[in-house]
Amino acid sequence: MNVKLLWNLAATDSSNDSLFIILLVVAVLVGAGAVLWSKKRGKRPTDLREDAEKALDEEESEAPSPAAKEPTPPVVATKQQPDVLPLAEGKSIREGLEKTRSQGFVGRLRGLFLKELEEDLEERIEEVLLTSDIGIRTAQKLMTTLKETLGKKDLTDRDLVWAQLRTHVAKLVLAGRNPDDAVETEHPTPFVIAVVGVNGTGKTTTVGKLAARYKAEGKSVMLVAADTFRAAASEQLEIWAKRADVSFHRGEVEQDPASVAFDGIKKGLEERVDIIMVDTAGRLHTKKNLLEELKKIVKVIGKACPGAPHETLLVLDSTTGQNAIQQAEIFHGEVGVDAIVLTKLDGTAKGGVVIGICDMMQIPVKYIGIGEAVEDLRPFHPDDFVDALFGNAD
Repeated sequence: MNVKLLWNLAATDSSNDSLFIILLVVAVLVGAGAVLWSKKRGKRPTDLREDAEKALDEEESEAPSPAAKEPTPPVVATKQQPDVLPLAEGKSIREGLEKTRSQGFVGRLRGLFLKELEEDLEERIEEVLLTSDIGIRTAQKLMTTLKETLGKKDLTDRDLVWAQLRTHVAKLVLAGRNPDDAVETEHPTPFVIAVVGVNGTGKTTTVGKLAARYKAEGKSVMLVAADTFRAAASEQLEIWAKRADVSFHRGEVEQDPASVAFDGIKKGLEERVDIIMVDTAGRLHTKKNLLEELKKIVKVIGKACPGAPHETLLVLDSTTGQNAIQQAEIFHGEVGVDAIVLTKLDGTAKGGVVIGICDMMQIPVKYIGIGEAVEDLRPFHPDDFVDALFGNAD
């Protein structure tokens, strides 16, 4: 601070004696403090600040990094093997259907037979079937067939009734099934699969798991992320593509999903892949305008590859029970469904929906999901399914 300047300013106004005295005292104190500090440190305050900043920079530059403290060996460049391959055995279908066996309609039927048989057994069986997730129409069909096959007296024979129920259910789940419904070498190349379904059914995860399965079978696969309706759907599918070590195509931000499907299929044709799976946007089956957009995607797929899609696969959530049957009816009516995937069977007691869908839709159930692992999405075999549910009445 300039003490002489303060002195002159105060001296020009003799009426401000008190102000003069205050300014003089402040100036003396500040000046004395600066002199003492400078003598002690040998530098001006600005010099000290600059030195402190310099010292901090030097300290940070000299501090050892975590890598320097613990040296890590060099990374050897090797091809990363996908963590989902090869496919393991997975859980058994009996384990996957345990809730339906113990808590669903099968468990309730078994409970009737474990008790002493009563004269009203017929009515009680009918009640269990009608209130189950197999659907009223299928329940009535089962009950009618049971009455026609067995006499009044036979309906009190536990083993006979159980055997007949198993036989009739086995016939229902075979309805509409094509024995050659797997992707075979005689199919067109590429074999284009359009995967449809409501958001939340496990549709994108199903696409990823199927890609891993096809890859394990020696087929080349491309996944097309045409689900631009749901946030992060493309990112989720890309992760699956990397894990399964298959090709992947996604569109630009806000690109029309139909054009994404078109470009992806053209890319698959150029790369000569065996299978192209198009993950379409999850459509609410009650929204007509969204279903119209889905129909447009399916139509554009046909333009990109004549005759495609060669298979339209509908993914349904088993935990929704009879609502899954309603979804199947609407999707089939709008875009035509060739086969069905039923997911989350291990997490529900509503496994009877499989029977209702096979009977009412006459569309084959191609895959079922009975767990989280890739191996737990497996081809549906009616005999194994029935055996897992109706092994015996005890």
